Formats: sequence, C-alpha cells, structure tokens
Amino acid sequence: MAQLSDDCFAFGGDLMSVAAAQDALRQRISAVVDTQTVALGAAGGKILAEDVTAPLNVPAHDNSAVDGYAVYFDDLDPTGETSLPVTGRVAAGHPLDRPAKPGEAIRIFTGAPVPVGESGPGGDIGPGPDTIMMQEDCREESGRVIIQPGIERGANRRFAGEDVRAGDVVLSAGCRLQPQTIGLAASVGRETLRVYKPLRVAVFSTGDEVREPGAALPPGAIYDSNRFTLMAALTHMGCQATDLGILPDRLDTIQAAIGEAAATHDLLLTSGGVSMGDEDHVKTAVDAQGSLDFWRLAIKPGRPVALGRIETPNGATPIAGLPGNPVAVMVTFLMIARPLILLLSGCPYIDPIRYRVRSGFEYAKKQGRREFVRARIVTDDGEPVAQKHGRGGAGVLSSLVGADGFVDLPEDTTHLDTGGMIDFLPFTEVLN
Repeated sequence: MAQLSDDCFAFGGDLMSVAAAQDALRQRISAVVDTQTVALGAAGGKILAEDVTAPLNVPAHDNSAVDGYAVYFDDLDPTGETSLPVTGRVAAGHPLDRPAKPGEAIRIFTGAPVPVGESGPGGDIGPGPDTIMMQEDCREESGRVIIQPGIERGANRRFAGEDVRAGDVVLSAGCRLQPQTIGLAASVGRETLRVYKPLRVAVFSTGDEVREPGAALPPGAIYDSNRFTLMAALTHMGCQATDLGILPDRLDTIQAAIGEAAATHDLLLTSGGVSMGDEDHVKTAVDAQGSLDFWRLAIKPGRPVALGRIETPNGATPIAGLPGNPVAVMVTFLMIARPLILLLSGCPYIDPIRYRVRSGFEYAKKQGRREFVRARIVTDDGEPVAQKHGRGGAGVLSSLVGADGFVDLPEDTTHLDTGGMIDFLPFTEVLN
C-alpha cells in the first residue's frame, strides 16, 4: 500500500469552496492500489496503469472504403466515360499477387488492400492505383468497367495510419477502460493491459437509532439508507465494496472495527456520526489510531466532511466521513468522495463534464455558497431545459429519484432567472 503523507488532509479551518477542496485532493492524493496485468477481455471498467503505444499503423495498409474498382486517376477521361479492362480481384485479407499497372482496373472490396504499383529503376515500389470508383457509379461490360466522369483523385481510399500512427500513445494511464478504449487497444494488437486493482472500500454506519431495512422499527429508529446508497455508488465506480454493517454507539466497538477494517482496505467510508457530540465516537476512535480533519465546505446541500488517516502496520488508510442527511450524502460523495476515490484508484480525471442548458425555473440563493439543485431534463422546442425536481431539503431522498442530475450554481450566483443558461451535471457523468 502506498503511503499517505501525515498532513494530506490537514486542510480544515475556514470555509472553503468545493473547487479548493478538489484542488487540495488533486495535489495531495495519489494512487494507493497495486497494479496487475489482465487479459484484454477482463479489463473493462478498470483504470489503466500504463500508457499504450501503437507498435504499428492502423490501418496497416492503404485500403478501400467501398466495394468498387481501383484505378489510376490519370487514366480517367475528365469529360466523358472511361473504359478499362478488369484484370484482377482484391478482397479483404487477399492482396493482389502482382503490381497493378496503369491502364487497368482492379476489382476491389471494402477493407481490401489497395494494390501497389510497379517497382522503379531503384527497386522502390511505385504508387499503385490512387482512386476507388464505387460499383454503384459504374458498370461492367464484357470484362471492362465503364466509369463516369467527375470523381476526385484519391476518392474512397483509406490511408495506412489514418486511424493510428505507429508510435502514437493511443491510451494514457489513468483512463477508465470503456468498450471503445478496449477496442482501440485490440486494434494495435494488445492482448493484455496493466491496470490498477480495484480500490477496496469498507462502508459502515453508526448509531443506536439506525436499523437494517426489513428489521422491526421501534420508536425513534430509522432505516439505514445512506450505507446502501454509498455501496451502490462504489459498485458503479468499479470499487470492491465491503459492508461492515451498523456499528453501535460504543467507542471500543467502533475503534476495534475501524482498526481491523483499515488493515485490509484502501479506504473507509461512512456517513453521519462524525462530529463532536457525546454519542459521536468515530472522531475519538480515529484520533486514537491516526488523525481526523474537518473540511468546512461552502456547499448546499452538505455539511462538514471529515477526512483522516488510520495508521496500520502496512501504512496509512484514509477514512472519509460524509454528512448524515441523504441528499447531502449524495452531493458530498459526488463532489469530494468521488474525486478522492478516483485519485486513490489511479485515475487523475476527477472533473466530470457539465452541460449548458436553459433553466426552466427561478431560484434565489446566498452568495458565497455553491448549490446543487435537483433537476430533470425536458425538451422545449427541441432544446434541453432543466426543471427543478422534487421538494428541497437535505433529507428528502425521494427528490433524487426521477431527477436526471444537479443544476450546479456557482458561489457568485444569487438569482437564477427562467430561461437563463446554467450548468447541468448529469448523474450519468459521475456514477460510472
């Protein structure tokens, strides 16, 4: 396990912006997981731990983009029909067994290598047919092809290296491997890839009032929803999540469970119960084995986020404590825990894409605080519009269901007018 510096989370104190918090994580946190080599077919969803350099051109040779006839452009009559003898046939995987000569046409199919020309006096291979005529635009009669005028030189010809040039870095370390990136790795001949191992994250809840879903619910008790929200989010991110269940409000139990989990995981994650109250034992349990800092964020919904480290025989394991309200959990997970998880996992790309859309609602907010408003996207005259969704409040979990994401309102905004342009953060950009 990689070491975390003693002061990696010592960034508490004054109220700070989300951007400043993310910058601090970016500067102080690096991957803590080991790497492994996996077969290409097993690499999907994992984070690449090496640059992938192309050892060859893709495509490896000039080839035809269509079914048709390969010809020399200089053989074509620019003002009338051209008739050329069809003297060869080229299919994908079956190149012509001789050089092509001017004055002839070669039947060619999509993906087939364009024939080379005759060798020059110095032995260099000459350029072959440079233009491909689509079969729909000509006709074949008695072994000859009749070509209409008007085609441009080089039409329908794909060049070697047009997609990838030998020596290009086609994939950079840190990217999450998606179907298209797996395909690109295959196109340059890779059988295996070196990737980061999945981040091992232990998730737990605390509180004598918290109950497992399905259990009896006595007066004053609540069902534990945050733990399941976090477990699902971690699974979406490709983490290996361990459910530690609900820890009672007993310091010795919490301290023992945290210490044991820290020795076998790369990150501990919880929500609620990390404050200075008499029954909030998590801070004391962490401080006894490491350190815990509170980051006061200028964010709504959201409250202070606790970030710390627990010393183990193998190094230090980070711990993140999120607020207890369900919507605040989601917002702080996406803005703080998600970047932390990506960086620990070896992925430096923590900035999700936001989309500019029109606002379908008015909204007032305090200056100096970044707010995330639950919204869904509707279409108005073919244009995407964000409509405020559900009731407000950091505890209204149902408002997240049916929403497509958050309208992201910056600190300097105090009023949003209907029809104004806003940044929209879809859940699909941050829960993958």
